[in-house]
Amino acid sequence: MSAYELLIRAVPIGIGATLLIDLWALLLKRALSIPSLNWAMVGRWIGHFRHGRFVHASIAAAAPVRGERALGWIAHYATGVVFATLLLWLCGPQWARDPRPLPALLFGVATVAFPFLLMQPGLGAGVAASKTPEPNRARLRSLITHTVFGLGLYAAAWTTAAALD
Repeated sequence: MSAYELLIRAVPIGIGATLLIDLWALLLKRALSIPSLNWAMVGRWIGHFRHGRFVHASIAAAAPVRGERALGWIAHYATGVVFATLLLWLCGPQWARDPRPLPALLFGVATVAFPFLLMQPGLGAGVAASKTPEPNRARLRSLITHTVFGLGLYAAAWTTAAALD
């Protein structure tokens, strides 16, 4: 797969899959009053990287960063595109042109390692949300969200293939 084809497919797949998890979060919030991740806190976390600060006891207690909400949302969608790029790189051009659900679903579930091992510890929630009031509930929510992301990867890949091929 050429770099151009990779880009032309990864961007809509990553954005589409990320949009699906945002719609999922909105559904949970409206139907079950389950709050979603505050992307401003992710932006705050990222904003502190330039000062060499990667781990916080509590990101909410850290100094605010100018533009943190926008930075968090941009990072959220950029991460989706990076993950889509990795999926396409792993599965190859044939999968991109004729996607199947299982690789996307398995990859989506595997991406839960990112929040468990990097984001949650950096934000002050501990490895796999171990420092949260209800770690098992937080872990399950993360796992379900990343499963939805996997479904989104497949749906967006299928849509992209239908549009491009």
